[in-house]
Amino acid sequence: MMLGNPNRCVNRHAARPRTVGRLTPCRVASAAPPPIKSTSFDNFVDYILVLQKDILNTAEDLESKRGCKFVVDRWERDAANPNAGYGITCVLEDGEVLEKAAANISVVRGTLSAQRAQAMSSRGRSSIDPRGGQPYAAAAMSLVFHSAHPLIPTLRADVRLFQVGEEAWYGGGCDLTPSYVDEADTREFHRFWKGVCDKYKPELYDELKEWCDRYFYIPARKEHRGVGGLFFDDLSSSEAGFDVESFVREVGDGILPSWLSIVARHRDQPFTDAQRQWQLLRRGRYIEFNLLYDRGIKFGLDGGRIESIMVSAPPLIAWKYNVVPEPGSPEDVTLQVLRQPRSWL
Repeated sequence: MMLGNPNRCVNRHAARPRTVGRLTPCRVASAAPPPIKSTSFDNFVDYILVLQKDILNTAEDLESKRGCKFVVDRWERDAANPNAGYGITCVLEDGEVLEKAAANISVVRGTLSAQRAQAMSSRGRSSIDPRGGQPYAAAAMSLVFHSAHPLIPTLRADVRLFQVGEEAWYGGGCDLTPSYVDEADTREFHRFWKGVCDKYKPELYDELKEWCDRYFYIPARKEHRGVGGLFFDDLSSSEAGFDVESFVREVGDGILPSWLSIVARHRDQPFTDAQRQWQLLRRGRYIEFNLLYDRGIKFGLDGGRIESIMVSAPPLIAWKYNVVPEPGSPEDVTLQVLRQPRSWL
């Protein structure tokens, strides 16, 4: 089975990102809470808006030969309530390097549901009323870049802030999902992120790398989705012992620099139809994780904006029954790595 659209670069003639316009609003609570007023929250929103623009410009530079541009779709969460928030979904498709790339902003305000409040309270957040009802604000920039080349790994990353009252928690990360594990690429990627982490706390890289390996795991397959990187959630400066906001901004700034040298090494290398087919099969694992295990997607599917949630899906995906690579082949080596995380330093 194969899903997707093989058409090439449908927006190649666009001179610049275009705005689709306002779409049907998502479902929100009928009684909107008073918005949280916070300078730090507003500053973070300003930061991710600039970050998104920088990422779009850099990604479009990769597609200069073909001229593919991002479609920019700004939407309102509730047109009748300006305090409810908005999103900016940006998608580039059918590029020479980027078969599908998405870099999205969401800025949301609302009231904690009992379910979400109970989940946060159970993680030790004593300020959260498990009955729900407290106003919250959340902001995030997330991206997924799916390469057209089997030797260029998928890049996933995000930075986000969640605030209730005067308390704020940050999350984010950056990780690679290769179709073929390249040891030099993977070591370089992990060394980059260790260098960022070492500025803040000596053991931080090891903690966040283990967190990433633990999170991006497909129990049904007994495989990890990729070769990891960083992942973190619910971090605050008072608990972490370092300036978490500065760290999160440095993570955001490092997302594309951690990956671009890998693109440069592989983008002009030839590849076979068999390698392309293997890439499509591995993308099947990617979407399996997203739909079965990813907390953010599962939460968003409960009343969220489906186009923005599913924009992370690969454009073409293949499944075949019981594929077993030849022992010792590059495909088999990749599977062995994904079944047992290892140190890349």
